[in-house]
Amino acid sequence: MNEVLEKIQKIGIVPVVVLDDPKDAAPLAKALCEGGLPCAEVTFRTAAAEESIKIMTSQFPDMLVGAGTVLTAEQADRAAAAGARFIVSPGLNPTVVKHCMEKGLPVVPGTATPSDVETAISLGLDTVKFFPAEQAGGIAMIKAMAAPYTQMKFMPTGGINAKNLNSYLAFDKVLACGGSWMVKKELISSGQFDKIRELTREAVQTMLGFSLKHIGINCADAKEAEQTADSFARLFGFAKDPRDVSFFAGTAVEAMNTKGRGTMGHIAIGTNSVERAKNYLELLGCKFDKTTCKYENGALSFIYLAEEIGGFAVHLTKN
Repeated sequence: MNEVLEKIQKIGIVPVVVLDDPKDAAPLAKALCEGGLPCAEVTFRTAAAEESIKIMTSQFPDMLVGAGTVLTAEQADRAAAAGARFIVSPGLNPTVVKHCMEKGLPVVPGTATPSDVETAISLGLDTVKFFPAEQAGGIAMIKAMAAPYTQMKFMPTGGINAKNLNSYLAFDKVLACGGSWMVKKELISSGQFDKIRELTREAVQTMLGFSLKHIGINCADAKEAEQTADSFARLFGFAKDPRDVSFFAGTAVEAMNTKGRGTMGHIAIGTNSVERAKNYLELLGCKFDKTTCKYENGALSFIYLAEEIGGFAVHLTKN
């Protein structure tokens, strides 16, 4: 998969932006980045799109900015010249796809049927847009189409919102979702960038689904660990569950047989996507101990933060 598309997959949500005035480009980009989504698909159906892409890419060079609603090769060239790093179109135009591929520009054309997907495969693509997602059958249609086309990834756009977002992202053939609910046109035109930042943060939190899984307590030995689990069981009715290296009391308390990671123990934070959570936390300045990585079916499923929080080591794990 192309490097740009891999970055989009790690981000998870692509805000689909309509800009009528280039003056809104910089504050919008700032709000998206601060909200945790350093990415935007600027639709190329307004006169302000080209200049807006230039402003975003120059003032926010780490932001992944692409052009959407690209209908011609000429538009693709203008978008690329403005700094767009990927191209998205509502339908599959072989001429546009071939032109972008010849230029080395990642392109994600729109599809809605198996025939569209087969055309995309014949053109050498491994990622397509699914549009309009909800109207074309939603996640059920994507799953049905993905079954025979096992190497194809989909980026659904159209009708995606906070309520149905995770039903799409839970399917491993979905690269990311395009959406505009956090960047509605009226919010941009009225300059409500604080609101956009807030909605963006809410979208990220919805996508990641952080939850406290359990707290691990470091004990001197197995005897102390069992006594600790017994205490929680006796006082609070938590069931004791002996494991290989610890005793669980219910699901929220883990008493370690030996002193494990962390000065006092560890905290397990669940998330819908460990890879996307890691990417998001790195944007906030977190560092990770890559020697602790674990994978499940090729996807990152476990990793420790490099530094302790309040005397506890912290690791991410799959919800």
